[in-house]
Amino acid sequence: MSDKQSRKTFRTRMEEMIRTLREQIMAGHYAVGEYLPSELDLSRKFQLSNNSVRKGLDTLVEEGLVEKIPRVGNRIKAPSSEDQIVIRLGYYPIIDSQGELPYLLNEFQKRHPHIRVEPIQISDARGYVRDLLTHDMIDMAMMNTYLYQDLLEEQAVELLEPQEPFEEMYPFLKKAFQYKDELYAQPFIFSPVILCYNREHFASLQLPEPDSSWTWDDLIANASKLAIHNERFGFYYHLLSPNRWIVFLLQSGEVFRRDEDGRYRVHETRLLDGIEKVRDILYQPGVYPLLLSASSGEAERLFKEQQVSIIMTTYFSINNLKEADFEFDVAPLPHLNSFNTLNLTIGLAIHKRSKVKSAAKQLVDFLVSDEAQRVIRKETFSIPVHKQAAQWTGQTVYPTRYQMYKEIIPSFSTFTDTGLTLKQLEDMLSECKLYWSGLRTKERLAAGIEAILNQDGTGRYS
Repeated sequence: MSDKQSRKTFRTRMEEMIRTLREQIMAGHYAVGEYLPSELDLSRKFQLSNNSVRKGLDTLVEEGLVEKIPRVGNRIKAPSSEDQIVIRLGYYPIIDSQGELPYLLNEFQKRHPHIRVEPIQISDARGYVRDLLTHDMIDMAMMNTYLYQDLLEEQAVELLEPQEPFEEMYPFLKKAFQYKDELYAQPFIFSPVILCYNREHFASLQLPEPDSSWTWDDLIANASKLAIHNERFGFYYHLLSPNRWIVFLLQSGEVFRRDEDGRYRVHETRLLDGIEKVRDILYQPGVYPLLLSASSGEAERLFKEQQVSIIMTTYFSINNLKEADFEFDVAPLPHLNSFNTLNLTIGLAIHKRSKVKSAAKQLVDFLVSDEAQRVIRKETFSIPVHKQAAQWTGQTVYPTRYQMYKEIIPSFSTFTDTGLTLKQLEDMLSECKLYWSGLRTKERLAAGIEAILNQDGTGRYS
């Protein structure tokens, strides 16, 4: 081998050593204050002279990753704020309680001192996260299925970095963030829409607790008995939330689809059976508080104050009931023409143009690890996506029927199972509100929805 080739080989090995040690330090393989292997060990591993090893270590010293301790070794240095890699993480504030996010981020940063996570609060309004990604304002986003569907429908999913699903995940969760066989967000936590009920209210009236046989008429009948004038209502949920009212579309047993003429037909179908059932609930005396459907947290607040006996909610939202001073439990939703319920998943998406994708991937890997997912299972009511962590039963489970979700997995559905886009669903809701308010007959509702769905792209009727 010529001297030139020998020098090239030496430089390659030294660069490999520097790169390997740098990546290990940045990944948290060595903790702050820990020492690197001895120069002799590094010399043997990378087939370099002691002098070459020292030159390579000098590079890491200059980069601020290690510090030389005379006659002791090379110690991992605590990074300055200027030296840290910063991940801008868009997240929903409610994830603080629903996913133990502050604790998990703190644990991640202990293991990866050269990475700092900067949480940025985001809105779940359509288009909000899309704008942040488009303008490179975040590196990662905690994204629900609704916002992911918005990206998909606006042909902006290419803003996200494809990821590999991890083996321990519930397989059905991939559907929520999959497009053309690529996974664009790693599932983190999930929950079906369910019932939550006050066991003491049922016991005081000797009423049987909700079970999987319940229809919506059963709920109405029992809620009427549970209601007490000027004291409490029988049933409540946030009427206008897409995570609630769309359940009734899914339970119609039919899917919106175009006929052979390319038009949507609603008349003489079962598509509006669920919308009609909502009206039945609203106008049953004493069952539903008509004027209170203001925000998604209202149902849990009233329930915690024992001013309502049954709510439509999620495992996410019942985290707000941890301090409740009465016994409550969960049950599947009642059924109509089908048993379908919405399954809501929060995923971890990485911006494709992020300059810190490697660090973001490390954060994703940590948040879906068995360790992190078990923290979620032990400290929250949210369901981890890690199957073994979700099924952990190391202590008394409360609510007692917590594991009920496993029995209703076949009923899990998504927004797309309606056959409509988010824009179509939003437009349809405007007509439904008029019907629920008593300003539309069912026939006029069907005609109005057909007119909306059969508009062309310019807003004209086709």
